[in-house]
Amino acid sequence: MNLIENFLSEAERRPQQTAIIDRKGRSISYAELAKRSADLADAFAAKGIGKGDRVLIGTFPGIGLYAGLAALWRLGAVAVFPEPAMGLAGFRHAAKVTRPKALLASWPVGCLAWLFPETRSISTRLSAGATGHGDEGLCLPLKPDDPALISFTSGSTGKPKAIERTHGLMRAQHLALASLIGSDHGPEIDIVAFPAFVLTCIGHGSTAVMPNWNLRRHDRMLPETLVQLVETTGATRLLVPPVVVSRLVGSTLPTSVSRVMTGGGPLYPDVARAFLAAHRGIGLTNVYGSTEAEPISHAHLEELTDADWDAAAAGKGLPVGAPVPEVRLRFVDDEIQVAGPHVNRGYLDPSQERDTKVADGDTIWHRTGDAGRLDEDGRLWLLGRHGAAKDGLFAFSVETAARLWPGVTGAAFAVDDAGEPVLFLCGDASHLPDWQSRAGSIGRFEISVVDEIPMDRRHRSKPDLRTLLDQRV
Repeated sequence: MNLIENFLSEAERRPQQTAIIDRKGRSISYAELAKRSADLADAFAAKGIGKGDRVLIGTFPGIGLYAGLAALWRLGAVAVFPEPAMGLAGFRHAAKVTRPKALLASWPVGCLAWLFPETRSISTRLSAGATGHGDEGLCLPLKPDDPALISFTSGSTGKPKAIERTHGLMRAQHLALASLIGSDHGPEIDIVAFPAFVLTCIGHGSTAVMPNWNLRRHDRMLPETLVQLVETTGATRLLVPPVVVSRLVGSTLPTSVSRVMTGGGPLYPDVARAFLAAHRGIGLTNVYGSTEAEPISHAHLEELTDADWDAAAAGKGLPVGAPVPEVRLRFVDDEIQVAGPHVNRGYLDPSQERDTKVADGDTIWHRTGDAGRLDEDGRLWLLGRHGAAKDGLFAFSVETAARLWPGVTGAAFAVDDAGEPVLFLCGDASHLPDWQSRAGSIGRFEISVVDEIPMDRRHRSKPDLRTLLDQRV
């Protein structure tokens, strides 16, 4: 097997269909992308790249990147992706941890690589602009446990962990996402704000459109920019983080859009309901997963009842739907643990598995670090980070309630270094006495009024609790 087989099969089925439209509006068909990847594979092989060789990726999302990845996998090589939120520090960390044989980089990144000892020592340099004369039928047969990709966790609780994903695991992930990304009514045109999901979309026969805004600042995306991109490309679906969903509440999306899918952070009920009310006829899907297990579940939020929304607003958690059939799920002291063919079994450094992996016979359970519950219909509800709870109070339970209080524009619940719970609120501070009164009906915690809630650097959708706590001191 080889995970590139999914894309090559689609290229045979739909050679003239557009595979990717990049942020500058340039496009490439499935047949052209298959041919370009074959030519790059020939050029990379001439540089000595073969099965099992690790190649550090320093190319920004675009046609060249995905052609280069397909070329590497044709050869059985392993792509190494730094953690993007860490910038140059993540680039250097990835090189130090994985010791790659080669660097596939754009010209600016290639120049920067000479400045640091971890990357200067990489002797083989590859370019997505290289030329070759490849065999389009080249697809090295591999075993399911052969590595395909190394990526990194976000490092929110320490140094990022290197995760090795095999061809078998990524094939299982492809199948687990089929019901979500696949389509029964013809090819979709997806605006994809998650670069990794471009591979998933073209593996399922969709056209993947790259966003034309800064992917590091989704919170600054102008709604009119996205609307214009939809009109230009005829996009039928949007795959975007929750912060983009919130910014679209006051806009009007073109009628070509049938569904918006989101993940990577909490989608709060007030935002979800406001979006659905503003965009009648457009579905909204909340996908739950993690770097180690994607997907775990998903919910089509337009199908929720008033009772479901009332439960969410009352602090019963965030609805993320029934677990996908491929995943096994259990709770240990409220923590969600998952296992399955598409769930990563370990890290590149086995010493990092102590707190996140649990062996039970032949089954490896991944500890998500999230607390949750199943309702009577078997649907999963997220309560918040398991280790950030205090006296039975979970972050999402408190935050969803607080976001509905008069004058509140943002909320983040945390436990400080002294073990005391605190709710950070931004909005009209003249409501503080009312907020404090309402808080008393939920539990005991301090309220701290702030000018804004800083968000994570990856998707700008999760509160940056460490920054909030440091500012409070």
